[in-house]
Amino acid sequence: MRKTILATAVLAALAASASVMAQEAAAPASEHTFTANVTLASEYIYRGIGQTNRKPAIQGGFDYSHASGLYAGVWGSNISWLSDAGNGTSSSAEIDLYGGYKNTFAGGDWNYDLGVLRYNYPGTFPAGFTKADTTELYGAIGWKWLTLKYSHVVSSHIFGFTGANGLDNTRGSGYLELNAAYDLGDGWGVLGHVGHQKIKNNGDASYTDYKVGVTKDVGFGTVGLSYWTTDAKACGDATPVYCNAFNKDLGNGRALLSFTKTF
Repeated sequence: MRKTILATAVLAALAASASVMAQEAAAPASEHTFTANVTLASEYIYRGIGQTNRKPAIQGGFDYSHASGLYAGVWGSNISWLSDAGNGTSSSAEIDLYGGYKNTFAGGDWNYDLGVLRYNYPGTFPAGFTKADTTELYGAIGWKWLTLKYSHVVSSHIFGFTGANGLDNTRGSGYLELNAAYDLGDGWGVLGHVGHQKIKNNGDASYTDYKVGVTKDVGFGTVGLSYWTTDAKACGDATPVYCNAFNKDLGNGRALLSFTKTF
């Protein structure tokens, strides 16, 4: 009698366990994805221009994506370029907010991405200072490992720039870039980039930047090594736009080492 009861109990437990497993297996995958990332870098370089005066940067963000293609996120980094200008500003952080829609087509070889990005620079600024806060609309189209992207400024100014006369706004400035990221296998990848930043009403501030690099997935994160350079007007030029108060060129050629972990 006990053996019969025990056997019945065991069979019932196994059946219940199988039922739970079947329900779990049948449960649909979530349409919502949340990820986080953190990066340690030898410097923060954006569009070829140094943001931390050749000093290290710690960066990170959070991203949300929906199965439909909608996404949103926040990203931040330490900076020094505003304070380094020596004009009485005090801002040590960049906080970006963004959102958009992306998807693939033509069998997945092609993709597109449309969105909006807001750069925020909290801090204290002197009277009459043109804030660096900037809003851009962007659109990108990609094929396998190639991506062409254009970002268009819709705020009154881009990163605090005014026109060459010091009065005009710089709304309508744009950044066109071509990026390549090729997977070599075994965790290795190579990348290349060329971009042109046009500052409306201020030709001296416009420039072209270039980047080449290599990445390696080491299992617990990704290590990157790249080289950036630009033709931006530097300290020795007649109109040195990208030269800070320490007489350092923000757009000259230099290497960048980074480590990124995604959770």
